[in-house]
Amino acid sequence: MSGDDLPEADRVEGAPHPRETERLFGQEAAEAGFLEAFNSGRLHHAWLLTGPLGVGKATLAWRIARFLLATPMDQGGGLFGEAPPVYDTLDISPDHPVSHRLLARSEPGMFSITRSVNEKTGRLRDMITVDDVRGLTHFLTMSSTEGGRRVVIVDAADEMNVNAANALLKMLEEPPSLTTILLISHQPSRLLPTIRSRCRELRLSALKADMMHMALVQADASEGESPALAALSAGSVGEAVRLTRLGGLPMYQEIVSIFATLPGLDRPRAMKLAEAAAARGAADKFELLLTLIDVFLARLARTGATGSAPVPEAAKGEAEVLLRLSPNPTKARHWADIAQQISERTRHGQAVNLDPAALVLDTVFKITETASR
Repeated sequence: MSGDDLPEADRVEGAPHPRETERLFGQEAAEAGFLEAFNSGRLHHAWLLTGPLGVGKATLAWRIARFLLATPMDQGGGLFGEAPPVYDTLDISPDHPVSHRLLARSEPGMFSITRSVNEKTGRLRDMITVDDVRGLTHFLTMSSTEGGRRVVIVDAADEMNVNAANALLKMLEEPPSLTTILLISHQPSRLLPTIRSRCRELRLSALKADMMHMALVQADASEGESPALAALSAGSVGEAVRLTRLGGLPMYQEIVSIFATLPGLDRPRAMKLAEAAAARGAADKFELLLTLIDVFLARLARTGATGSAPVPEAAKGEAEVLLRLSPNPTKARHWADIAQQISERTRHGQAVNLDPAALVLDTVFKITETASR
């Protein structure tokens, strides 16, 4: 396969790559935090971009990279003692040569570390390996002869295996000059404490519904303003894209409709849902179905704990179902316990390649049993 044909671990299917995304919505605080450090002249060499999956961490990383590589290094202090310029935005014109080179993946000052493709299988590896990180050493050696800034993006740092993490740690301990390393992390607790301690953190938050709608329009993945989509995606643009692409809204509606009959169970309807998850080529939908069942259980627990159903509804009639099945904190604790048990059972079932239909039915029966009690 050519380079353009290879799968990209840092791209959400159905959405533009972060390097192709011009605007970032709802993360003004994180951008301001980076610019404050840049304008102070004390830019840290390593940054840890954290927050929920799909809220724009990779887009911010590429915006920072574009900004650093396109911004002149002379920050003032010329013949007449001019003050250095103060930047209030990371925006760089799409017509700038750096913008063009980044899109063409030909920028000499840029290096990206992601899960690579296994040459034997043609598929993405499950983790970032030490060989992926070793390529950074060659990049730093070659690019140092050209001078200028260099930017490294690791997406996602959580996916590094132990050897890869240790290799990167050595570079963080002895940072190369004029190099900024941007680590994207969805679960920073999984990183080595020594890596976290050498980075300055930029925390990104879940998007509000209006910001997410604008981000989805930019990604050409909007179905119009959808409160249900915002509720199910929990402010994550990446998750909203997945829900849109795989029919997540009607799938969740079907889940709610099936569980609306509890403690009785519409078995034919449940069987149909399970068989759809087991269909050939439906692996992505199967994963989404398990995710949406987890979401339903979480919303059940939240309803009992708070005494009210989450707003907005994520499906027609959802509030009535949630309030009936989880009317008080005691029920909420039961649903929270069951949610944890089901999550462990599904992970085990996937690990041992249990038939998807059987796994879905087992989950439905466990929920039915809980409702009956």
